[in-house]
Amino acid sequence: MNEEIAINTDKQPMPLHYTADLEKVTQQTHDVKTLHFTMVSPPRIGFVAGQFISIEITETKDGRRRTNNRAYSIASAPEEAEQIDLCVNWVRGGPGSNYLHSLCLGDRISFLPPMGDFTVKPVGHALVFVATGVGIAPIRSMIRHRLAANDPRPMILLWGLRREEDIYYQEEFSEMEKRHPQFRSVTTLSKPSSGWTGARGRVTDLLPEHVKEISDAQVYLCGSGAMIRDARILLQEGGLPKSAIHYERFF
Repeated sequence: MNEEIAINTDKQPMPLHYTADLEKVTQQTHDVKTLHFTMVSPPRIGFVAGQFISIEITETKDGRRRTNNRAYSIASAPEEAEQIDLCVNWVRGGPGSNYLHSLCLGDRISFLPPMGDFTVKPVGHALVFVATGVGIAPIRSMIRHRLAANDPRPMILLWGLRREEDIYYQEEFSEMEKRHPQFRSVTTLSKPSSGWTGARGRVTDLLPEHVKEISDAQVYLCGSGAMIRDARILLQEGGLPKSAIHYERFF
């Protein structure tokens, strides 16, 4: 991640550390939670949609306790400045995900100011968002922000998951489609059951049919390194320049 300090829209001195309390937990799937935090200090947070925070986590390694910073993308929009959402999947043995998944309501986290330059650029006549797994987190923030700003550009979200039990945020994206005709989303499953009636295959399988729709588009990729590598090849073969392809690798 490119750790560029976030824009301070309030023009106030930026604190070195932020704190927030866990207000609500939404269990999205068996291993994914959306954690809803209320800001404590400062009471409002300024960031650019797509950026991340580095949470201070104390962990034991080699018998010694030490504090490390673990980066997590903000899943909520900048307009919701009094709170932040984090979309976190549990990883066996992962200090960051184990810490966040073990938090109880009212617990407080401490983190560094928002950072990163994986943000929507003010160019292009269309926006294409491609995600796998919890790579949806910064992209959810981007989409919510652009729609809140009444961005008239056509937007499409292509999201790849594995099985039906891995699906979440569908009602939210469906409501967005109803309220904003310029936005649509497609979720594809790579290992669906025989009863699945939606899109099948890897998310990159969806790109060829949409490439012709995205001339002069800006594409935002987030998720696995394999998806990002394959998507970049397909998009460039489809005529999209490298400068129009932006990405954040999660795993």
